[in-house]
Amino acid sequence: MKQKLNLNTWNRKEHFLFFKQMEEPFFGITTTIDCTNAYDKAKELNISFFTYYLHKTLLAVNAIENFRYRIIEDEIYIFDTIDASATIMREDKTFGFSLMEYSNNISDFAEITKTEIARIQTTTGLITRDFKENLIHFSALPWLNFTSFSHARSFTFPDSCPKISFGKMMEENDKKTMSMSVHVHHGLVDGYHVGEFVNLFQELMNA
Repeated sequence: MKQKLNLNTWNRKEHFLFFKQMEEPFFGITTTIDCTNAYDKAKELNISFFTYYLHKTLLAVNAIENFRYRIIEDEIYIFDTIDASATIMREDKTFGFSLMEYSNNISDFAEITKTEIARIQTTTGLITRDFKENLIHFSALPWLNFTSFSHARSFTFPDSCPKISFGKMMEENDKKTMSMSVHVHHGLVDGYHVGEFVNLFQELMNA
């Protein structure tokens, strides 16, 4: 479900109109996340660490309204729920775009991701199903501890989905960390909201 945002009464109307005319309206940040507690908790629950931090990502995304805004035909809509399209690697080292439907319950979400990962393994190609706008684009690069990140983008495609990526988990002095990048449409999301998201995500990973 979604509802249209009244642009005329929105306090960010001028910001939206300014940034939406740009060829590249996205901006991004890269930061480091402490995942020591989260890694242990995932093992305790017998859930893959990938599934665990994807779930925490969606919890944080769904909690912050600006991350649920999407631009559809020059109108802004607020979605009730945001799912994830995660890149899933196959045995032949190609990958496909998945659809991980959001569930507040971690056990239910683990089953959803397990089923979707298995489905991707039986497909070929990149786009393996239909997708809607209520998504984040999610990826993991467990081979690299990156310090910056960029995305392949077509400037003619009306994209407004946040893009969140994670790097290789590093360990030093019994502390585990991961690099995380967040790219968002500046017409919808400002640095303040990205800060809200990162801080909430870290709290959820610490819990």
